[in-house]
Amino acid sequence: MADKQFIMAIATLVGTIIGAGVLGIPYAISKSGFIPGMIILVILGFAVLILNLCVGEVALRTKGRHQLPGYAEKYLGKWGKHVMSFSIIFAIYGALIAYFIGSGNVLADIFNLGNWSFLFLGLEISASLMFSICFFVILSTLIYFGLKSVGNTEIVFGAIMLIIIFIIIVWGFFHLDSGNLTSYNKTQLFFPYGVILFAFVGAAAIPEMKSICSNNKKLIKKAIIIGSAIPLVVYALFALVVVGATGTSTGQIATTTLGNVVGGKIMELLGNLFAIFSMSTSFLALGLALLWVYDLDLHRTRNVAFALTVSVPFLIGILGVTSFIQALAITGGVAGGIEGILIILMFWKAKKLGDRKPEYSINISKVLGILLMVMFVLGILYQFF
Repeated sequence: MADKQFIMAIATLVGTIIGAGVLGIPYAISKSGFIPGMIILVILGFAVLILNLCVGEVALRTKGRHQLPGYAEKYLGKWGKHVMSFSIIFAIYGALIAYFIGSGNVLADIFNLGNWSFLFLGLEISASLMFSICFFVILSTLIYFGLKSVGNTEIVFGAIMLIIIFIIIVWGFFHLDSGNLTSYNKTQLFFPYGVILFAFVGAAAIPEMKSICSNNKKLIKKAIIIGSAIPLVVYALFALVVVGATGTSTGQIATTTLGNVVGGKIMELLGNLFAIFSMSTSFLALGLALLWVYDLDLHRTRNVAFALTVSVPFLIGILGVTSFIQALAITGGVAGGIEGILIILMFWKAKKLGDRKPEYSINISKVLGILLMVMFVLGILYQFF
């Protein structure tokens, strides 16, 4: 039983972290150069590991079941709850916008209609936007009717995505060009920050890990370490293969250009199907989560909650942001940074105010905590300036 709980806990964290954000990492790293990008990847990977361990200890120091806003309210007060809730809602909206944009680009590439345009309600729109609208309508309909299988099959979906990534990594290793790994752009050294932080965020899964390991909470620390390390290794290998194979030609959605370089039509189709699969499952899971926030936590009617969930990404996707990477970077840099700062603050408070003895305890010095918070503040400012 303990082994099953342990594996389930790891799978829950890995499944929450690894999603469609992985598709943007190679492009972001290619903009800065492989070596600077990998340094940022490793630094953020370890920073998020520390944050995840902090959340785990906070959860273990607290009686009852809570999510991040609940912990923030308990240890930081009402303002903590409001700011944490804002960061979560902001993050979900940003992700939905990114998937709205990215899905259209991928589907247009699959059907080789990237340069086409169509008439829609009397307006001429690109093929990618038309596909984005179709993607949005189908998945929003599933969200409205509350597709229940998303949560129940999350681990299966995560396993399938890992298998596809593994195939891409193994195949791509035979097409590496070391020349693509040595160049760098000193004007874009910090470009990957927001995209990578977006891809690492997954602390919301840790309270669920506490529930999974309810019979043996001593498993949680090890599960968090392994569950945080697996995405770091996967992202590093995926970036190595894609950037090493495609270099400066790396697309904003990595799989759209990888097939042209390393495997012809079969690999191109596999990569694009992976992109659509990961964006679809992420869109459904996040859309449902936001719907429940408005419905259950903010006490809006079902129809109002649905309208609030889907209208923002739809309108911004059509009228505002048009870059998949831009949406990921802003979302990761801002929402991820705010969440990171709050986690450190409530971790320190929980050390003093927690209402139970935790199964593990870590020491985060004031110096390290302040350095992490400064990094997150600078990351937020970088996205705007």
